[in-house]
Amino acid sequence: MTESRPRRPLAPAGRPLTIGEAAARTGLSPKMIRYYEQEGLFVPQARSAAGYRQYGEADLHALRFIRSARDLGFSLKQIAELTGLWRDRGRASAEVKRLALAHIESLEAKATLLRGMAATLRELARRCHGDDRPDCPILEGIEDGARAQAPAGACHSDT
Repeated sequence: MTESRPRRPLAPAGRPLTIGEAAARTGLSPKMIRYYEQEGLFVPQARSAAGYRQYGEADLHALRFIRSARDLGFSLKQIAELTGLWRDRGRASAEVKRLALAHIESLEAKATLLRGMAATLRELARRCHGDDRPDCPILEGIEDGARAQAPAGACHSDT
C-alpha cells in the first residue's frame, strides 16, 4: 500500500484561494501557474491589497482547461488559440475542429517518426551481442547516422 501526502484543507467556498491552494486543486505547480500567466494564457481575476494573486472557481476552471490541453500535447501557441475560442461563446466550432485536426496530423507524424526510431534501435540492439567485446553495432549505427548527417566535404578534427 502506498502512502499519500497529507492534503491541505481546502479553502472555504467563496474565499479567494492562494496560488498554492489553486495549484493543489488543479494539479499544476505554482511555478506552472505563474508561467501560464507570464505567457498570457491565463490572468488571475483578482489580487489582494498586497498584490498577491487570488484565485476563484472561474480561475480554477481556466487552469484545468489549460492543463487538459497541455495533456493532449497542444503547444502554448495552440492553447492560446484554444482558450480564446473557449472564452468566445460566439465562436464557430469549425475553427476548433480545424485546430484539433491539424494537431492530430502533427501527433500522427511524430508517432510515425518515433516508430521508425524505435525500429532502427531495435535492429541495432538485435545485432549487438551485449557481451564483453568492445565492438558494438549500436554505437556503430549511431556513428553511421552522424556521418550521414555531416555536410559533404566536412572535415572533423580532434584538435
